[in-house]
Amino acid sequence: MQISKIFSLTLILLISIQGFSQSKKVILNGIILENTGKPAEGVSVALKGTAYSTLTNEKGEYEIAAEPGNYVLSVSSVGFKSKQTKINLQSDQTLPSISIEEDMATLNEVQVKGISKVTKIKESAFQVNAVDTRAMANITSNLSQVLNKTTGVKVREQGGMGSDFDFSINGLSGSAVKFFIDGVPLDIMGSSMSLNNIPVNLSERIEVYKGVVPVNLGSDALGGAVNIITNQQISDYFDMSYSFGSFNTHSASLTGQVRNKKSGLTFKTSGFLNYSDNDYKMRDVQVIEVIDKDNSRFVTGDFKRFNDQYKAAMGQAEVGFVDKSWADVFFVGGSYSATEKGIQTGTNQDVVYGQVRRGGDAYSFSLRYLKKNLFTKDLDLSFFSSYSDDQYTITDTAFRKYYWDGSFVPTTSSEMGGPATKWNIQRPKYFIGSNLSYKINDNNSLSLNYTLDKVDNKTYDELLTDKDHNPGKLTKNIIGLSYQQNFFEEKLTNTFFGKYYGMLLEQPFAITDSGTGAGQTIKDNNGYTGYGIASRYKITPSIGVKASYEKAYRLQRVDEVFGNGYSVVANPALKPENSNNYNLGAYWKNEAENHHFFVETGGYLRNAKGFISAVVYQSNSQISRFENTSNVLIKGLEADIKYNYQNKINAGINFTYQSTLDNTKYPNGSNSGTISATYKDNLPNRPWMFGNANLGYRKANFLKEGNNLQFNWDMQYTHWYYLTWENYGAKEGKSIIPDQYIQNASVSYSMHSGMYNISLECNNLTNDLAYDNFRLQKQGRSFSIKFHYFLK
Repeated sequence: MQISKIFSLTLILLISIQGFSQSKKVILNGIILENTGKPAEGVSVALKGTAYSTLTNEKGEYEIAAEPGNYVLSVSSVGFKSKQTKINLQSDQTLPSISIEEDMATLNEVQVKGISKVTKIKESAFQVNAVDTRAMANITSNLSQVLNKTTGVKVREQGGMGSDFDFSINGLSGSAVKFFIDGVPLDIMGSSMSLNNIPVNLSERIEVYKGVVPVNLGSDALGGAVNIITNQQISDYFDMSYSFGSFNTHSASLTGQVRNKKSGLTFKTSGFLNYSDNDYKMRDVQVIEVIDKDNSRFVTGDFKRFNDQYKAAMGQAEVGFVDKSWADVFFVGGSYSATEKGIQTGTNQDVVYGQVRRGGDAYSFSLRYLKKNLFTKDLDLSFFSSYSDDQYTITDTAFRKYYWDGSFVPTTSSEMGGPATKWNIQRPKYFIGSNLSYKINDNNSLSLNYTLDKVDNKTYDELLTDKDHNPGKLTKNIIGLSYQQNFFEEKLTNTFFGKYYGMLLEQPFAITDSGTGAGQTIKDNNGYTGYGIASRYKITPSIGVKASYEKAYRLQRVDEVFGNGYSVVANPALKPENSNNYNLGAYWKNEAENHHFFVETGGYLRNAKGFISAVVYQSNSQISRFENTSNVLIKGLEADIKYNYQNKINAGINFTYQSTLDNTKYPNGSNSGTISATYKDNLPNRPWMFGNANLGYRKANFLKEGNNLQFNWDMQYTHWYYLTWENYGAKEGKSIIPDQYIQNASVSYSMHSGMYNISLECNNLTNDLAYDNFRLQKQGRSFSIKFHYFLK
């Protein structure tokens, strides 16, 4: 293959020049520690006024090569007070360890100052958004709302709290995007756990990988991945918050840790509780008005949602040891989560449900192990395994047709069509994830990842039977190998990687055209190979360029293969989606005394094939089947600018433009015939131009030393886009989703260096009519108040 030859030639060339070095320099090294004694990773260590700078590793170690002379050593990191030390560097030397003090006040602001872990990630070879959520601990937003304000990401909810949502990265969405928490798939905690019900307090930062995903995540992510990083500190802490607001919305969260310093025994816990009536007003919707017993008519009005209540809860606990000779981290734990939700509409808000409900719960047990310098120096192992049991039900038993005013008329079928049903879906999951990395030397390292993901599928109607008599199994094995190399004092970084995707499908009966069994077992074992490269070159310490490529696959979901037993027919012949993903980007940062800029821009291309979509099955409009239906070509540009002035004023703006084209020339998988009428058309119901802007002001030591006042404003802009195929619609009426300008504002006050916090927020300040996915109306203006307590 041509691209494999290019990779091989590039590798040989780069290895051949790796001996490059500079002379007449001496080495300065040392260790940076937090005031808790923990090694400080990702801290900026620089010789002030020069281009010599580096970041500390996970052990807090740093090393700088520079010409002899007198310097000022500057140590800085977001969330810590800066330190400066005069040194006389004449020969190789090791400085005594330097301790930096945490500055809780700075965690209540959005910063671009200093090289933190977030900045380190953004300057990596991968195209990635990195968000420091510690600066957002006082807002009421969930994680999906936070990410919706970042470059290249679009989150479209179908309603209020807990509603279904579509998460898109650079134009690819749905199952093409995978979600993780501390590198572990989020779905192991059950379908109750979702990005839009996790409070921001439970995270420390969020990483969004675009198109090209590192092997250590061990996933079949076609379009990108989101990794939620929780609090990783080893000292004791307690974080608690509660908020309430419009539409009877309540949200509470708690996370904490207690550690015995002598024994290393550590207990960690986290949880949240969310509730909302979601009874916001639907504007200009139709209801039926009865004139007399024989006549009625449709009228238009404003009515509240009445079957959209949502509640969700999650609790998690872990107990184990840290910083032992046999383990850096060893934890066993368990979690439980549950949700209950009314379903108000389908994808069309003209259809109204009054009693359709969805509810479920899940529990999981896990083991986590991390050991650095395993058997030998620089050989690190991380291991995670879990078992989870996830189940939920969809209840549709009312023989009624509802209208937006809550009235209804009797019908001969259930609300969603057909007989009364109470579908039960059970999916026990077994998961193993491990990563082995080895640092060969300062410039070369290897990483090997293995993931086993096995899911059982059990689906049945509780009104007819008590179990699934023909359950199926789907097993995924993913192996990833990467090699990273650094040149020219880490100015140039390359990461080469390959991935193997294996999938075993087991179904104890053969699927016929009618969806029934024929008494034999299907076993289908297929393997697919992906590969890629990510490179970054620092032109100067402030300017860098990067490029990446991946041949990626997204394996089939269990519900796509086996159906759901009632509205979706099984399709064991389904094949994975695949895509060639390309990224090209650049960044520039300026960290003057008072003004701090970070500018990032990039372009991307996604050539995706074999998209999996649900289509009508055998002309039955009530039954569908997932099939490989289309190819899609996505081209896009994005830019992000952040600015900070003296830690008082911060501002930012980002912009995304993308063209998402139907690249299927001939329909039905053929290679000839009549060209599709939508060939080279933009896909419907997908935003193609959007952006965000934010502005904040912080007044330190307001009224009292250690107290801070913070104002924030942001706006989300979405350009109009077609609801249906552009060839079949016009830029008028219901065929488009109009422009959106949604503004939000908040004010927060922190006391006692961030221990006590209170904030007030207003979302959709101007009360605009807000549309989103499939032109479904979202909330109008809403208010909330949040109380946040943090103790360390």
